[in-house]
Amino acid sequence: MDAINQFLVNLLGPMGPLYAVGGLGVVLILVALPVFLRKERDPLDKLRQQSNAAAAGATKKDRLRVGTKNDKLEKYSSFLEPQNETEYSAAKLKLMQAGYRSRDAVRFFHFAQFALGILGILLGLIYFVLFMAADEPTTQQTLMYILGPGGIGYMFPKYWVTKRMQTRKDEITDGFPDSLDMLLVCVEAGQSMDQSIIRVSKEIRPSFPALADEFEIVSNEIKAGKDKSTVLADMAERCGVMDISSFVTVLIQSSIFGTSIAEALRVYAAEMRDKRVMRAEEKANKLPTKMTLATMMLTVPPLLIILVGPSVHGITQMGNMSP
Repeated sequence: MDAINQFLVNLLGPMGPLYAVGGLGVVLILVALPVFLRKERDPLDKLRQQSNAAAAGATKKDRLRVGTKNDKLEKYSSFLEPQNETEYSAAKLKLMQAGYRSRDAVRFFHFAQFALGILGILLGLIYFVLFMAADEPTTQQTLMYILGPGGIGYMFPKYWVTKRMQTRKDEITDGFPDSLDMLLVCVEAGQSMDQSIIRVSKEIRPSFPALADEFEIVSNEIKAGKDKSTVLADMAERCGVMDISSFVTVLIQSSIFGTSIAEALRVYAAEMRDKRVMRAEEKANKLPTKMTLATMMLTVPPLLIILVGPSVHGITQMGNMSP
């Protein structure tokens, strides 16, 4: 043991044995994780296999309609999915608003957090051993270089989803007034509401694909026989935009009270156009405030150099000429 200890000290420095023990611990954790995370076989798996065997003769289209969850991640579902129903619903809604509508989205999200966190710790450990261990860093530096990349890797998927969700909401908000105008034109031309939604989804796809996807989902769910009020409410929940929620409320109330949908669309479309103009004016009014700091940083130093520079130079020359 003394020889091994001395070898590690010569190779990695005074803290070599500690690094070796830490590396061995990480390896043991990685080896043990698959064993602890493996989910026990469900007694209903036999029934699922029989059901799959019975559906083996179905066409490819039918199999795609049913779909199955990812069997590889199914083993670790108890670890990769929140067991609390409220937390699971919140995570699923957030991913849905970001555009990830897969039934395995929550599992993939937590798996990405776990995998990137472990990968960040390994990369930080390798970098620390190769480049920082020889300088005898402090405990704070050791933790920062080893655990810091792991924390960044763990938080990156959450940042990515939040950023994508905000981008998608902005795209839906920007394209919604134009879609209302096209929807009003289609309804006044004699098309039904369902046909108008299908037409609008095709027309706005090149400019606003996220909003086009939402309209297409609405049309498909209505074709499948789902209640229109429920379909529209689900659309408002998926988008997470206040304008969509208000639009859904207007359509539902118009359907309940029997008023003209075209008239309701005309009033609401005009309101959305005015609201878009107000948002543009708000951004324009914020621009001078945002430019103040940059203007001061770029104009004040050169101005001071021009005004004060000659005086400073003259004073310096007079100081050098004095006996």
